[in-house]
Amino acid sequence: MNDSYHHFIPKIPIGKWVEAFINFIVNHFEPFFTGIANGITHFVSFLVTLFSSINPFIFIIIVAAIAFWRSGWGVAIFSLVGLWLIFNLGYWEHALQSIALVLTAVIISIIIGVPLGVWVGLNNKARQIITPFLDFMQTMPAFVYLIPTIFLFGTGMAPGVVSTVVFAMPPTIRLAGLGIRQVPEDLIEASNAFGSTTWQKLFKVQLPLSLPTIMAGINQSIMLALSMVVIASMVGAPGLGADVNLAVQQLRIDIGAESGLAIVIIAIVLDRISQNTRKKK
Repeated sequence: MNDSYHHFIPKIPIGKWVEAFINFIVNHFEPFFTGIANGITHFVSFLVTLFSSINPFIFIIIVAAIAFWRSGWGVAIFSLVGLWLIFNLGYWEHALQSIALVLTAVIISIIIGVPLGVWVGLNNKARQIITPFLDFMQTMPAFVYLIPTIFLFGTGMAPGVVSTVVFAMPPTIRLAGLGIRQVPEDLIEASNAFGSTTWQKLFKVQLPLSLPTIMAGINQSIMLALSMVVIASMVGAPGLGADVNLAVQQLRIDIGAESGLAIVIIAIVLDRISQNTRKKK
């Protein structure tokens, strides 16, 4: 059926075009992407070394104290018990690697996503151009991102972080733009009446008022980044995702249950802390 159809109308070689584009990028910009991969790898290694240098029990108490400060006793006790359970099960080192991966991806998402979101919120033309790309990034299956990132960044932590950034960044951009657009018009007019410059209006009116919405976007990015931990392990990213991947390959229910539980505990702790930070803002 398809062969007879393509006899009259040739198949559009989209896949070949994308492959040629990736090969062109790799052949002409390899040093650039190698530099980015090295930078990401060194930053994640720095975070892992920093976290590992802290005694596990002190680390757990610090996280519990932050949870108490931002969310109260309930989340603090859950953080204390949950992180101790991860340590007790023997997944502490891998948990720190996963936290470092997520933090790196979220930091990059904020650095790129918030300015883009502000631009989208202030400029309708920018919103019309960027929104289709955000739709593409959120609807394309996450596994597909892994293929070009392997060619561009090799294997290991760097392609895992880049794939996670692509998947997790759209909510930060969308909600930052939404927050800017939701600032009441009368406040914008009042700031104009007082002779505020564009930058003064942005930093003293629009960004402070849109901060709760921006934090909601960052919270969503954190959750999406955690959901990529297992997928990132397929390109060699270490951490709890690698344990889940190993459990699937070897049909080890025990490893799968324990590492999956560790990911859920980290997700709940990060979600509750960032969620209540947004509300308090």
